[in-house]
Amino acid sequence: MKSTTPYRGRLAPSPTGHLHLGHARTFWIAARRAANAGGALILRNDDLDAARQRMDFARDMLEDLRWLGLRWDEGPDVGGPHAPYDQSARIPLYRAALERLHASRLIYPCTRSRRDVIEAAGAPHEGGFDDEPLYPASFRPDPGAPLPPLGERIGTNWRLRVPDGERLEFGDTRLGPQSAVAGVDFGDFPVWRKDDCPSYQLACAVDDAAMGITEVVRGGDLVRSTFRQLLIYRALGLAAPAFHHCPLMTDAGGTRLAKRHDSLSLRALRARGDDPASVTAAWESLEPARP
Repeated sequence: MKSTTPYRGRLAPSPTGHLHLGHARTFWIAARRAANAGGALILRNDDLDAARQRMDFARDMLEDLRWLGLRWDEGPDVGGPHAPYDQSARIPLYRAALERLHASRLIYPCTRSRRDVIEAAGAPHEGGFDDEPLYPASFRPDPGAPLPPLGERIGTNWRLRVPDGERLEFGDTRLGPQSAVAGVDFGDFPVWRKDDCPSYQLACAVDDAAMGITEVVRGGDLVRSTFRQLLIYRALGLAAPAFHHCPLMTDAGGTRLAKRHDSLSLRALRARGDDPASVTAAWESLEPARP
């Protein structure tokens, strides 16, 4: 039976560089699916990466998306009932979620460095964006060990303890049935960083639930992140949205596009006088038009 819940999609760009064609295609697909469902589109500024974000990138990404023809119903520039739409202004919501995880004893402090995890025996490291290495079980504290308080300011990483051996599943609206085994395909993962900032996994899940997002459209490199976020939804008693993972774009050499591909950024295309209609024309047949 088709859901009667009004469709709510989202765009979640991060102001750490200029948007490239890969971002543009994913956001275009998200906007198209929202429009064809007669639903709302929300733009959220995922600006938690303080070391890499810049105000001019945040301004430019809104200009570039509008040049491409995208429009949204809620966002940092237009407001809406779920404001603020900048993640940097939503820290209290993430902290409240962290405290719930702490009260449920689902998280623990971790002083191991990323290098420690990568170099540990049995912790294979795969390249790519979603490259969190498998956290070794030997690094975990005993489940019954005393749990220290979070503290007013957090200066250590906190990880969520995954249910080892549990198979998680979801139906992707593009890829079909997806499954992964916790503790095998992915391990304990960060929910809060030692710079006193929430992780991508926690912030994304909390915001998508709080903003009533019914379908998350994003790149195919984030499928594994979806399993982590499903555990966060469950731990917090939140309903998970549907997911639609788009194919990734590559350059002429077959390398996945990244923000270092300046010549393929929307800003560069605009500067050389490209027509946005010609940019999107090639994408018309790529994705199902309706959720």
